[in-house]
Amino acid sequence: MIEQVKTYIEEVQNSSFQKMDELEAFRIKYLGKKGLIPALFGEFKNVAKEERKEMGILLNDLKNAVQDKITSLKDQVESLQDESGEYMDLFMPVNKEAGSRHPLAIVRNEIIEIFSRIGFTVSEGPEIEDDWHNFTALNFPEEHPARDMQDTFFIEKDPDIALRTHTSSVQVRVMENNKPPIRSIFPGRVFRNEAISARAHCIFHQVEGLYVDKNVSFADLKQTLMYFAKEMFGENTGIRLRPSYFPFTEPSAEMDISCHICGGKGCNICKYTGWVEILGCGMVDPNVLKSANIDTDEYTGFAFGMGIERITMLKYQIKDLRLFFENDLKFLRQFEAAI
Repeated sequence: MIEQVKTYIEEVQNSSFQKMDELEAFRIKYLGKKGLIPALFGEFKNVAKEERKEMGILLNDLKNAVQDKITSLKDQVESLQDESGEYMDLFMPVNKEAGSRHPLAIVRNEIIEIFSRIGFTVSEGPEIEDDWHNFTALNFPEEHPARDMQDTFFIEKDPDIALRTHTSSVQVRVMENNKPPIRSIFPGRVFRNEAISARAHCIFHQVEGLYVDKNVSFADLKQTLMYFAKEMFGENTGIRLRPSYFPFTEPSAEMDISCHICGGKGCNICKYTGWVEILGCGMVDPNVLKSANIDTDEYTGFAFGMGIERITMLKYQIKDLRLFFENDLKFLRQFEAAI
């Protein structure tokens, strides 16, 4: 058996290969599960006691010789096959199918680009938030229904830690760490405990905006949103603001745009009203500014927030929200030209 192992070592040292499949066959012959080396190690227990030391050294030498031969020849064989064209055919036709961005990413980037042209920077924050940034600092009362388990995903049943329900939490962080003037938008993913349907999901995406400076007025908010609507949906787009309520703004409003599908005449998209709601907005409540130690006698501000899914559905006339999360290639390939 000792002489047989010596013969194997000599055979390995004299081996040479020109192709990768030959080298792979060599590896399997010696190192495979049913190869020579595992078999020899299995027979080691039958070796006479006085020969075990020499046999053990020879088996290790054989194993090392095989591994060294594979390592030394691998690059050489790959180089030979590259040069011959057998391993890599440079004239092989390429796959001409182009990739595409997700429609939510396309719209998110477009929103960012629109607001960046008028001086808004981009800020981001954590998706797991504490009660202060997600609720308290935004003027949510203790009894507000948004704090209920039906709307919020809490972490390990801790009432102070939860998945953020809106990107307004980033507004608080930005105001805490920056002095006015502040002009920023906050894109991100948010979570709410809602039943999944064609018009609702437990995960969705928002873009919120904040502007805090001296003498900021509701007129500034209106003109900013008018600019956004025309850039996103077309120059002929009209807007209207309806009174509403949000804990962190006062006064508050919801903004509708004229339906770009029917031109305001009425269709199933706008429920035959000629208007489609796209976002909420308002002047930042003084209590929110105070929680971030901003002087309310000197500074005012406005804030707004919109759902990226909502904007995308309107822009591309998508009727089922669930399509954004199913990774259906037939659906995604429709947006190849929109990259």
